[in-house]
Amino acid sequence: MLELKDVCFAIQKDGEPLNLIDKVSLQVPRGHFMAIVGPSGCGKTTLLKTIAGLNEESDGSLYWNNLNLAEEKDFEPAEIGYVPQFSIAYDQLTVDESIESATRLRVKIKNYSDLDNRIDRILEETGLADLADRPVKVLSGGQKRRLGLAMELVTGPHLLLCDEVTSGLDPRSERDIVRLLHQLSRRDGRTVISVTHSLAHLELYDSILVLHEGRVAYHGPPAGLTHYFSVEDTEEVYPQLAKQRSEKWQSSWSKHREAYYGQLERRRNELIQSGDLSVPADNTAVKESARKKTATTPLEDPAAAQEIIREASELVQTPGIFSQFSTLLGRRWKIFFRDRGQVFLQLAILVCFPILVALFSDRGNENIKRFSDRYEGTLQQIQEHTMVEKSYLSVGSAVSGIVMFQVVLLSLMGSNNSAREIAGERLIFEKEKFGGIRPIAYLGSKVAFLGSLILIQSLWMAIFVQQFWKFPDGAEAGFLDHTLFLVLINAAMTFVCLGISSLMKTAEQSSLLSIYLVGFQLPLSGAVLALPEGIESITRPFISAYWAWSGSIDSMSPSYRNAIDAVTETSFQSSNACLYLLTIHIAIGLIASYVGLKRHHWD
Repeated sequence: MLELKDVCFAIQKDGEPLNLIDKVSLQVPRGHFMAIVGPSGCGKTTLLKTIAGLNEESDGSLYWNNLNLAEEKDFEPAEIGYVPQFSIAYDQLTVDESIESATRLRVKIKNYSDLDNRIDRILEETGLADLADRPVKVLSGGQKRRLGLAMELVTGPHLLLCDEVTSGLDPRSERDIVRLLHQLSRRDGRTVISVTHSLAHLELYDSILVLHEGRVAYHGPPAGLTHYFSVEDTEEVYPQLAKQRSEKWQSSWSKHREAYYGQLERRRNELIQSGDLSVPADNTAVKESARKKTATTPLEDPAAAQEIIREASELVQTPGIFSQFSTLLGRRWKIFFRDRGQVFLQLAILVCFPILVALFSDRGNENIKRFSDRYEGTLQQIQEHTMVEKSYLSVGSAVSGIVMFQVVLLSLMGSNNSAREIAGERLIFEKEKFGGIRPIAYLGSKVAFLGSLILIQSLWMAIFVQQFWKFPDGAEAGFLDHTLFLVLINAAMTFVCLGISSLMKTAEQSSLLSIYLVGFQLPLSGAVLALPEGIESITRPFISAYWAWSGSIDSMSPSYRNAIDAVTETSFQSSNACLYLLTIHIAIGLIASYVGLKRHHWD
């Protein structure tokens, strides 16, 4: 049984607490189907989130099977299912793939046969079997609602919470969803609570909870709704609510509560006696309910039938971190390759950016002229001295520019890699985290996916440009060091932007901040114009582009370093110092990403 005792949820408004949920008390027995209705802004979704644990109650207590959820235990991830208003499936996947992904992420599977049997049962149970191979993006609103339910049923939750799953549907689709929820509540003692704004099909619910300004105005059988509110039709309930304050409705309800709860109890006993409702009181009854289900729907595999019985009495186990990681990584690559726009953009960047660098490579291939061993001040030697200085300036400027061009373009690639990576799927991740996905497994899958992009982009940039602009002196060690710094600048910007994406609320905010970050890399690096010393000392530690540029320059021979030094007032740092700083930038980005993933970003 789910029980709420004087539950409140408050927010701060103008420095004062404001109760969005105010002293809500109710009881919802096992195998019960309850609707939460009320005018817009009355607290329906807020109450549902409070029950789910997404909102922490500011006062009162919630009990599940006589255990205080705040003090004694919390819901196990497999024990509760939450279907939000938004879609929790990726458009690029099919219905079957979406359910398979949800199953692999939330249920510890023994073998492929176990996985297939579970998916097939859920498809049949939710009426999606004929749509298994259809992409999510082409599903209708009602079909997406069914898919959301299916993805929550993979764990066989004992408590299923649904938030506006019928919103925006046509009358027929709405009735189909309500009927499906009604059927789900009759199986294995599952409790189903559905938030809805609609007052249609109320006869399918066991009880109706009417909220008004965060308070309980009514909780009883659907048949008693019109009588209680003294109206002839349910559509008149909302106007009737507005005629008096919520305090009066709450006071009125407290006087009539026991009478209506008595009606609910009698109706419940009738359903149990008629066999229409099987509510297990212990594991034996649970197993008996499961046996009845397998008897009415025979399975060819006896082991599969026994598995249904076992599942009905036990909570499924959550997979380990590595299992979740591999599932998330495989899903991310599948989504990537099915997003043609993203694939085309990555290929275009991969091809065009190195070509842009190569266009400016000719001047960087010139050899630096050297002074004669003896200088006697003759006209010829003066002219030679002038040519050497011009050579220093020309080659130094070209080499410095080519390196910085590579660094800035790879910074832009890094920003493009990850600016929307987490923020763009924020709600789906929050839902999956609620269902038991570990943030470290999710972050690990992002690091593995983005790490592959980083290596491909950086190595291709270094190797392609090397065909047109030979790294100065042709030193293999110097080229390898340069390549390492290209990888590091891409990784630093990728993971810093991943951290931004994890901390921001929306993909638009994350993209904008990431673009600004890349835009400041060139002017604040000091590679073009030296910064004032006061500003330089403050900004330099945070500019990844400077450390990648400086590290590459330090890898060159002294003659090239001197030539570059002649065209810039910005000092170089040792390659070891640059390596350490870029590694710190990467670490900061990963830490920020993890912190953002751990934070609550549901709203």
